[in-house]
Amino acid sequence: MKKYILIFLLLPLFVFSQKMVSQEVMDVKKFQKDLDTEYLDPKTTPLRGDNFTNFKGHPFFPFDMKYRVTAKFVKTKRAKPFELPTSSGKTKSYKEYGKATFELEGKVYTLTLYQSLDLIKQEKYKDYLFLPFRDATNEKETYGGGKYMDLKIPKGNTILLDFNQSYQPFCAYNAYDYNCPIVPEENKLPVEIRAGVMYEDIYHH
Repeated sequence: MKKYILIFLLLPLFVFSQKMVSQEVMDVKKFQKDLDTEYLDPKTTPLRGDNFTNFKGHPFFPFDMKYRVTAKFVKTKRAKPFELPTSSGKTKSYKEYGKATFELEGKVYTLTLYQSLDLIKQEKYKDYLFLPFRDATNEKETYGGGKYMDLKIPKGNTILLDFNQSYQPFCAYNAYDYNCPIVPEENKLPVEIRAGVMYEDIYHH
């Protein structure tokens, strides 16, 4: 009898956890669908010529909860604007907004989050944060220049980093029409982040 009571008590927890996981997977599926839609639309795609014609969708790493982490967030005080170098040799204006510290496979890492001084002039981007990073998959399974993640200003002292929603910059697909921010040295991770968009090096030949 006690066995059945225990099962009865644990069942709601199991159902709740399944719903949580499902929502997280759904969020990533939406990210993937939206990204593919953007690249398949002639009005929004960075792809040109045969690269656009032959594009069927992005390859993605399998969803992995390990790469969905809650990081400690510390806002940078008195941050000054600076010019971030881009792939074209030009620069773009940013300021450091804060730092996110998280644990992955028993080790602690810190990434710096930035705010575009051009984008925050637009109402829809006023709470937008930019996270460029590099990791040990670059030049193998992902673009050599690193990956990006879009975030929003957190309300508290933590921020969710879901690397399953990281993507390659437009320059990975079209280096002629775009100039993309280069990942700062401080955001280079000495570990593989096998999450988000994978990359096939077929666009620069």
